[in-house]
Amino acid sequence: MNIDLSRRGFMKLAGAGVAATSLGAMGFGEAEAAEAAHVRAFKLASTTEVRNTCTYCSVACGILIYSKGDVAAGEKAEIVHIEGDADHPTNRGTLCPKGAALKDTVHAQTRLTEPRIRRPGADRFESISWDEALDKIARALKDDRDTNMILQNDAGVTVNRWTTTGFLAASATTNETAWLTYKTVRAMGIVGFDNQARV
Repeated sequence: MNIDLSRRGFMKLAGAGVAATSLGAMGFGEAEAAEAAHVRAFKLASTTEVRNTCTYCSVACGILIYSKGDVAAGEKAEIVHIEGDADHPTNRGTLCPKGAALKDTVHAQTRLTEPRIRRPGADRFESISWDEALDKIARALKDDRDTNMILQNDAGVTVNRWTTTGFLAASATTNETAWLTYKTVRAMGIVGFDNQARV
């Protein structure tokens, strides 16, 4: 059997084949039409949605966290889905690969959920309470500031500089939190102040 097909005829046939398979792939096939005929519940319909900021780099992308479980009733909330926030002006719903994998980070076995300390002479870290951790940090800051605060320079000018302690701020914060952090650090006299975004 001999098929007489011109170049123009071949191009028309190939174009029609591409169009037909494209329509099928976009959901215009018979199986997809039957699937769309019945309504099924949304996967996240019974979850609680919370807006937050991605914990990775300094871009501070907006994320939506979906959890199941009634915390008010004493149940533990389980995070079931994390996605980009389409209403956030920074990322408009998109996330990088690290941000897209946040759910795996949240459920990681190695994720720290409480403060830990390695005491002098110890070979391992031990867990401590948040109150104990904050008290230790406050005590160390107070002792260092009392010992090393420079009130005046050599010319007798008041400078109130504290140069032996530094502060590294988080970059994934709101403008209000960043402003408050800056004012607090500078009010204490700390000179060495930087941001995670530059590290």
